[in-house]
Amino acid sequence: MNEPTPSAPPVPPGADLAVATFGLTKAYGSFAAVSNLDLRVKRGTFFGFLGPNGAGKSTTIKMLSGLALPTSGRALVAGRDVVLDPLGVKAAIGVLPEDATTYERLTARETLDFTGRMRSLPRAEVAKRSKDLLDLMEFSEAERDRLVVDFSTGMKKKIALAAALVGNPRVLFLDEPFSGIDAVTARAIRLALQALTAKGVTIFFSSHILELVEKLCTEIAILHKGVLRAQGTLAEIRAAQGLADGAPLEEAFVRIVGERSDAPGELSWIG
Repeated sequence: MNEPTPSAPPVPPGADLAVATFGLTKAYGSFAAVSNLDLRVKRGTFFGFLGPNGAGKSTTIKMLSGLALPTSGRALVAGRDVVLDPLGVKAAIGVLPEDATTYERLTARETLDFTGRMRSLPRAEVAKRSKDLLDLMEFSEAERDRLVVDFSTGMKKKIALAAALVGNPRVLFLDEPFSGIDAVTARAIRLALQALTAKGVTIFFSSHILELVEKLCTEIAILHKGVLRAQGTLAEIRAAQGLADGAPLEEAFVRIVGERSDAPGELSWIG
């Protein structure tokens, strides 16, 4: 297996990019989970990162957030190299993984206090940010002092997202943040994320819910079998597939990943 190489071309001078990858690759033996990935994500973008199950989305996010070492290629996040400056990258980002774990024997307040202190923030600043985040996520006063172990799946997602935001990240990575939660919780999270992008935070958002991607994202990329198949605005993606403006993203997605869209399944033994 090749060692990570920081020799890929640099970001062009003046480029306003939150994420840039150059031939980014992650291989497990002879299998390439992500292959030669070149991404460019502008600062302040709500960026949708799409693909079927097993496409390499989570692996990419792990590499960009410093949780997995690339096999080869280069990645810059918030202007910092993920291999050469991993601590600098971690200081500039927030991460909500699909299988986010929480400190179940802490309360919501204690979770945010602990996270802020781990980032070496002053206590007064942690208290202010915690209150603001709990307000943003619509936690009641009673819920703020409940143990996380007693929270629903949706509430655990909300407190995990709040913890990811305590450090005031410039780039926020979200892997399936809306899975397994109810509509009310999803709305609270959606509004919180839109408020963040309005303040210039870049959101790198992986989801299977294409209707939500259409509502939230200003630009998307589609990964299939570890290879980048498309990147651009929704209008550009549709046009590249010969679709009319306003056509469902699902139609473009299915065409790009090469699945048949005109052959519904049939159960001959029913009826």
